[in-house]
Amino acid sequence: MVIATLAVENYRSLRRLVVPLDRLTVVTGANGVGKSSLYRALRLLADAARNGAVAALAREGGLPSTLWAGPETIGRAVREGIYPVQGVVRSKSVSLRLGFGGDDFSYAIDFGLPAGGDPQSVFALDPEIKRESIWHGPLLRPAAVLCERDNRIVRIRDDHRTWSEPYPIRPYDSMLSEFANPRLAPEVLRVREQIRSWRFYDHIRTDAAAPARASQIGTRTPVMSHDGADVAAALQTIREAGDDAALDQAIDLAFPGSRLTVEGEGGGRLGLRLHQHGLLRPLGAAELSDGTLRYLLWAAALLAPRPAGLLVLNEPETSLHSQLLVPLAQLITAAAARSQIITVSHSQTLINALHHATEEAGIPASTIELIKDFGETCVGGRDPLDGPAWRWPKR
Repeated sequence: MVIATLAVENYRSLRRLVVPLDRLTVVTGANGVGKSSLYRALRLLADAARNGAVAALAREGGLPSTLWAGPETIGRAVREGIYPVQGVVRSKSVSLRLGFGGDDFSYAIDFGLPAGGDPQSVFALDPEIKRESIWHGPLLRPAAVLCERDNRIVRIRDDHRTWSEPYPIRPYDSMLSEFANPRLAPEVLRVREQIRSWRFYDHIRTDAAAPARASQIGTRTPVMSHDGADVAAALQTIREAGDDAALDQAIDLAFPGSRLTVEGEGGGRLGLRLHQHGLLRPLGAAELSDGTLRYLLWAAALLAPRPAGLLVLNEPETSLHSQLLVPLAQLITAAAARSQIITVSHSQTLINALHHATEEAGIPASTIELIKDFGETCVGGRDPLDGPAWRWPKR
């Protein structure tokens, strides 16, 4: 299930952003244009599938702290400098919307402020889920809706196109977690499992105290953890259950004449060993440079035997020498043959290498450059009306 469109509205600087996605999509732009906000919006969508979006918003300071901070509308006179940017009386309900569209299924969720409730409750400021919808195809149409939520009521459409009786749901629960039933709502289950297969890797630590530098208990690890603490087990799992030859090629391309082994250190613990040409002994994880260890972490993440539905990489070039960016691009391209990938990057060298590698491999790839316009994140070189078609479920 490839995502063709990502839509975000009123989340931080993403006032209204609808972007197309390829098999490999590179997101770039200057500092502060909204790349991290786009990354975090994807994380929020993933949290919704685990019923953790409300808690994730709370960790960001609550819904008021995450909403678009600019005016509700930016008129022509403001853009032309005739009038200064100023607030006006709000004409619409407070709403933070997230969604994605694909040829198979699409999904959208709408968060808002609580209506009434117990003012004495310590949770009175928790956001509520106002609307959720799953529909068939990339564009929302009434006839394509398969499951929808209107405040505290969920309805499901069966194979005969008949709506079910209304089911109650708590305002802070997502229908993805509460109604993912293979008999009652197989589409909800499929969308939930798709989102739960997404993986995020964001600034994996390689400092002296990083978890990846310590030996670890060895167990089969088809997916490396988000912090890389189980990197040795993940690499050994690639050796035994994944593409061993691709791992050897990735190591040799980055460090010519070198080879990687994973060895037992007693007590069931495993440790990395990088054998380099000219050295009398291999180097352990604690001895490796930040760049070398980071490259090995990316190899473990990108060659995982269990592919991700969507793999999101945030600035993978961090700490890497320019000579390692071409091998990294080869790793990312190989992973894009099995998973959809979004890469947030500042490095033009990596971006150029990715486009060259994907062109050779025949993998659809594109670059989205984000810019700021009156505090709002936009796609550079594109008119707002040129984006993919998208409709939000109405409240």
